[in-house]
Amino acid sequence: MQIEFAKGHGTRNDFVLFADPDNLYDLSPAQVAYLCDRRAGIGADGVLRAVRSEFVPGFETEGERWFMDYRNADGSTAEMCGNGLRVFLRYLAEEGLVSGPEVTVATRAGLRTGTFLPDGRIAVSMGRVRIGEEVVLRLGTDSWRARSVDVGNPHAVAVMPTARVLRDLELTHAPTWHPADAFPHGVNAEFVVREEPGRIRLRVHERGVGETQSCGTGVVAAAAAMGDSDHYVVDTPGGTLEVDLTGDEAVLVGPAVVVARGTCTLGEG
Repeated sequence: MQIEFAKGHGTRNDFVLFADPDNLYDLSPAQVAYLCDRRAGIGADGVLRAVRSEFVPGFETEGERWFMDYRNADGSTAEMCGNGLRVFLRYLAEEGLVSGPEVTVATRAGLRTGTFLPDGRIAVSMGRVRIGEEVVLRLGTDSWRARSVDVGNPHAVAVMPTARVLRDLELTHAPTWHPADAFPHGVNAEFVVREEPGRIRLRVHERGVGETQSCGTGVVAAAAAMGDSDHYVVDTPGGTLEVDLTGDEAVLVGPAVVVARGTCTLGEG
C-alpha cells in the first residue's frame, strides 16, 4: 500500500506523520519500524497517524476530533508524546484538517489541547503530573536514586551530580530499574542537571526508541520532579522547551516544524 506522509520534528524529536481519517491503515509493528528505520526507511523516533476519533474505542462520542495514534520506533504503542503532539497539531493545521488558535485532540492519555502562539510556537496541555515513589536507575555499574513521574506515560527522573557526568552517560542501552515491578511496561528515563534556578538540562532514553534529542513528556516529568519552581526552561540536545506548572495541568511550550512530504510504499508487514 502507499501512504502520503509528512516528516516533522519538535526540538529534533522527529516523526513520520500521515492522515488515515477512516482508520484503513492500522500499521503493524514491522511497518512502523520500517518507516522509522534511518537507513532502510524514512527515519524517525516514531509514527503519528491521524484518525477520526469516531473510529477509536473510547472516543466515539468526541465528534469531529482527531485521534493521535502514536507508535514508538520499534512499533510499540505509547500513551503520549509531548513533542509529537505539537508536531501532530502543526501537521493537522498545514493539511487544513483543523482551524483556530486552539485545537483539542484525543490521545491514549486522554484529551489534550494545543494553542498556536503568535511567536510560532505551540503550547500543549499535558494533563496532571503525578509524582510517585523513589526508584533506582542503573546504567552499567552506575546507579542513581530517581523519582517516578506519571505524565500520562511512565518516567523516572534522576538528578546528576555534575554536567560532566550527564555528558558522559552511555545511553546506547536502556537503563534498568529497581524495584523491577515499578514499571511493568517499561519507562522513559530522564537524567538531569540543574543549571540555575528555573533552568535544567537533560538527556533522555525513551522506551521503544533509545536516546532521543528531546522528549516532551520527559521534559515535563523532569521539571515536575525538581519541585522548586512553577516554571522551567529546559535545555535538551535538540533545543529548548518551557514548562508551566502553575495550573491544574502542566503546559509544554516549544517549536514544531513539518520539513518534508512524500509518498511511501509499505509492504504487508
